Amino acid sequence: MTDGPDPVFFLDRNLGRKTVPTLLRDAGLVVEVMDDHFAPDTPDEVWLEEVGNRGWFVVTLDEKIRYRRGEQDAVRRFDVGLFLLVRWKGSTGLGYAAALLKAKKALLRLTVRQERPFIAKVYGDGRVSLWLKRGAGGTLRR
Repeated sequence: MTDGPDPVFFLDRNLGRKTVPTLLRDAGLVVEVMDDHFAPDTPDEVWLEEVGNRGWFVVTLDEKIRYRRGEQDAVRRFDVGLFLLVRWKGSTGLGYAAALLKAKKALLRLTVRQERPFIAKVYGDGRVSLWLKRGAGGTLRR
Protein backbone atom coordinates (compact mmCIF):
# COMPACT_ATOMS: atom_id res chain seq x y z
CA MET A 1 0.00 0.00 0.00
CA THR A 2 2.95 2.32 0.64
CA ASP A 3 6.69 2.23 0.16
CA GLY A 4 7.29 3.42 3.73
CA PRO A 5 7.26 1.37 6.90
CA ASP A 6 4.08 -0.35 7.97
CA PRO A 7 1.89 1.80 10.22
CA VAL A 8 2.04 1.04 13.93
CA PHE A 9 -1.28 0.62 15.73
CA PHE A 10 -1.04 1.54 19.39
CA LEU A 11 -3.71 -0.20 21.47
CA ASP A 12 -5.04 1.71 24.44
CA ARG A 13 -5.17 -0.15 27.75
CA ASN A 14 -8.88 -0.88 27.38
CA LEU A 15 -8.14 -3.31 24.52
CA GLY A 16 -6.02 -5.56 26.71
CA ARG A 17 -2.56 -7.06 26.38
CA LYS A 18 -3.15 -10.46 24.79
CA THR A 19 -6.23 -11.40 22.76
CA VAL A 20 -6.70 -8.35 20.55
CA PRO A 21 -2.98 -7.60 20.01
CA THR A 22 -2.21 -11.25 19.21
CA LEU A 23 -5.02 -11.58 16.66
CA LEU A 24 -4.05 -8.32 14.95
CA ARG A 25 -0.36 -9.28 14.82
CA ASP A 26 -1.28 -12.70 13.43
CA ALA A 27 -3.09 -10.84 10.62
CA GLY A 28 0.09 -8.94 9.76
CA LEU A 29 -0.49 -5.64 11.54
CA VAL A 30 2.24 -3.95 13.56
CA VAL A 31 0.85 -3.49 17.07
CA GLU A 32 2.14 -1.85 20.24
CA VAL A 33 0.38 -2.23 23.58
CA MET A 34 0.04 0.60 26.06
CA ASP A 35 1.24 -1.37 29.09
CA ASP A 36 4.54 -2.07 27.32
CA HIS A 37 5.29 1.66 27.17
CA PHE A 38 3.47 3.53 29.94
CA ALA A 39 2.61 3.22 33.63
CA PRO A 40 -1.07 2.54 34.41
CA ASP A 41 -1.59 6.05 35.81
CA THR A 42 -0.09 7.92 32.85
CA PRO A 43 -2.43 10.78 31.88
CA ASP A 44 -3.97 10.46 28.42
CA GLU A 45 -2.44 13.74 27.26
CA VAL A 46 1.07 12.41 28.09
CA TRP A 47 0.83 9.15 26.17
CA LEU A 48 -1.04 10.84 23.29
CA GLU A 49 1.93 13.20 22.92
CA GLU A 50 4.44 10.35 22.83
CA VAL A 51 2.37 8.24 20.43
CA GLY A 52 1.86 11.26 18.17
CA ASN A 53 5.57 12.04 18.21
CA ARG A 54 6.32 8.46 17.18
CA GLY A 55 3.82 8.66 14.31
CA TRP A 56 1.78 5.72 15.61
CA PHE A 57 -1.99 5.37 15.21
CA VAL A 58 -4.12 4.99 18.34
CA VAL A 59 -6.87 2.38 18.62
CA THR A 60 -9.18 2.87 21.60
CA LEU A 61 -12.59 2.04 23.04
CA ASP A 62 -12.70 5.33 24.96
CA GLU A 63 -15.83 6.93 23.48
CA LYS A 64 -15.71 9.68 26.11
CA ILE A 65 -13.03 11.41 24.05
CA ARG A 66 -15.84 13.28 22.31
CA TYR A 67 -16.56 15.04 25.63
CA ARG A 68 -12.98 15.61 26.78
CA ARG A 69 -11.58 18.80 25.36
CA GLY A 70 -8.09 18.09 26.81
CA GLU A 71 -7.79 14.81 24.93
CA GLN A 72 -9.13 16.28 21.70
CA ASP A 73 -6.61 19.12 22.08
CA ALA A 74 -3.81 16.57 22.56
CA VAL A 75 -4.92 14.67 19.44
CA ARG A 76 -4.79 17.95 17.53
CA ARG A 77 -1.53 19.32 19.00
CA PHE A 78 0.40 16.09 18.50
CA ASP A 79 -1.06 15.15 15.09
CA VAL A 80 -2.54 11.88 16.28
CA GLY A 81 -4.46 9.55 14.00
CA LEU A 82 -7.02 7.87 16.26
CA PHE A 83 -9.39 4.98 15.57
CA LEU A 84 -12.31 4.79 17.99
CA LEU A 85 -13.93 1.37 18.24
CA VAL A 86 -17.65 1.85 18.77
CA ARG A 87 -18.95 -0.55 21.43
CA TRP A 88 -21.98 -2.71 20.81
CA LYS A 89 -24.07 -4.91 23.05
CA GLY A 90 -22.24 -8.12 23.90
CA SER A 91 -18.92 -6.96 22.45
CA THR A 92 -15.78 -8.79 23.57
CA GLY A 93 -12.08 -8.75 22.80
CA LEU A 94 -12.64 -11.31 20.05
CA GLY A 95 -15.40 -9.13 18.60
CA TYR A 96 -13.22 -6.03 18.68
CA ALA A 97 -10.39 -7.88 16.95
CA ALA A 98 -12.84 -9.19 14.32
CA ALA A 99 -14.18 -5.67 13.68
CA LEU A 100 -10.64 -4.31 13.26
CA LEU A 101 -9.73 -7.13 10.90
CA LYS A 102 -12.87 -6.53 8.81
CA ALA A 103 -11.80 -2.87 8.67
CA LYS A 104 -8.12 -3.62 7.97
CA LYS A 105 -8.07 -2.29 4.39
CA ALA A 106 -9.90 0.89 5.35
CA LEU A 107 -7.63 1.43 8.35
CA LEU A 108 -4.50 1.03 6.24
CA ARG A 109 -5.93 3.32 3.57
CA LEU A 110 -6.61 6.06 6.14
CA THR A 111 -3.10 5.80 7.57
CA VAL A 112 -1.77 6.71 4.13
CA ARG A 113 -4.39 9.07 2.73
CA GLN A 114 -5.82 11.00 5.68
CA GLU A 115 -3.78 13.91 7.00
CA ARG A 116 -3.41 13.90 10.75
CA PRO A 117 -4.87 14.73 13.17
CA PHE A 118 -8.06 12.75 12.75
CA ILE A 119 -10.50 10.62 14.69
CA ALA A 120 -12.27 7.83 12.80
CA LYS A 121 -14.95 5.51 14.16
CA VAL A 122 -14.71 1.76 13.58
CA TYR A 123 -17.95 -0.22 13.82
CA GLY A 124 -18.54 -3.88 14.59
CA ASP A 125 -19.33 -4.68 10.96
CA GLY A 126 -15.97 -3.27 9.83
CA ARG A 127 -17.25 0.08 8.57
CA VAL A 128 -14.94 3.03 9.18
CA SER A 129 -16.13 6.62 9.12
CA LEU A 130 -14.11 9.75 9.58
CA TRP A 131 -15.55 11.60 12.57
CA LEU A 132 -13.17 14.53 13.06
CA LYS A 133 -10.41 15.64 10.71
CA ARG A 134 -7.88 18.41 10.31
CA GLY A 135 -9.49 21.75 9.65
CA ALA A 136 -8.10 25.24 9.19
CA GLY A 137 -5.21 25.95 11.53
CA GLY A 138 -4.96 22.29 12.53
CA THR A 139 -8.30 22.29 14.37
CA LEU A 140 -10.42 19.15 14.48
CA ARG A 141 -13.75 19.47 12.70
CA ARG A 142 -16.52 17.24 11.42
